Amino acid sequence: MDCIFCKIAAKEIPSKIVFENERIVAFEDINPQAPVHILIIPKKHIPYIAEIKEENISLVGELIFTAKKIAEEKGLTKDGFRLVFNNGKNAGQEVFHIHLHLLGGRKFGWPPG
Repeated sequence: MDCIFCKIAAKEIPSKIVFENERIVAFEDINPQAPVHILIIPKKHIPYIAEIKEENISLVGELIFTAKKIAEEKGLTKDGFRLVFNNGKNAGQEVFHIHLHLLGGRKFGWPPG
């Protein structure tokens, strides 16, 4: 498989990891869109949110809970933070391995994109 996120999870590509356990890895985005921009990924390769199965419900919940914990550690909970999943090319997904963006440290506009 030629998935960059799978390679990061396997430590084949170096990254600035901020959290890791047996199921997920969180690391700093190499092209940050905010002062804090962390990507949280499952170690299991799932290409699209649209391909999540019922057996993955707890894994996706763990991604979100991990984002909340990292936001607390980074001091983002007082002023707020944004969580983003992109699904598919037209939504801005560039790496086809599900990943949750944790963005914070600045004011965001609405609507996004």
